[in-house]
Amino acid sequence: MTPNARVALSAVGLVAFMGAMSFAAVPFYDWFCRVTGFGGTTSVSDGTGIEPTDQTVIVRFEAFTERGMPWQFRPVQRSMTVRIGETNLAFYEAHNPTDRPVAGQASFNVVPYAAGGYFSKIQCFCFTEQVLQPGETVQMPVSFYVDPAILDDPDGRGVREITLGYTFYEIDLPPEQAQAALARPVAEVPEGL
Repeated sequence: MTPNARVALSAVGLVAFMGAMSFAAVPFYDWFCRVTGFGGTTSVSDGTGIEPTDQTVIVRFEAFTERGMPWQFRPVQRSMTVRIGETNLAFYEAHNPTDRPVAGQASFNVVPYAAGGYFSKIQCFCFTEQVLQPGETVQMPVSFYVDPAILDDPDGRGVREITLGYTFYEIDLPPEQAQAALARPVAEVPEGL
């Protein structure tokens, strides 16, 4: 093999390796954030085996929509004081003011980041896509607790307030919903208009 062919083959191999690493980076980063709580990523739990403590923390709730998402979205309660280790239930409200069904998916974050790995969701509307019909308003629950292990973490034990924020963004309607929307009857226009 000539030196030029060897250099070309090495360059192609390097490009292929970098391409493979770019595909692996997103799932790896997602896994890393879920395991460590890095970047405010929460954990998911069934809530069993957790003993509440006497210590409390204030949990604040925020709601946002991505640009172009037509829904109105807000927390029903802006904050609550919770016992660490105790299961809690909060609600968010979404309204579709349009004349068409709209599907949405929520992304979430917890601040401060030191609390992310200790904020555990048992059930959440963010686990699945949501579809609101024209004019529909729904209240969506999130069941959660703050893991008592936060009290053993040097970075987490000083946390007195945690903010849970959701951002809803529009997604394509599920196929069955899209078909139903297409099958809606069209209003007849009277003659002469």
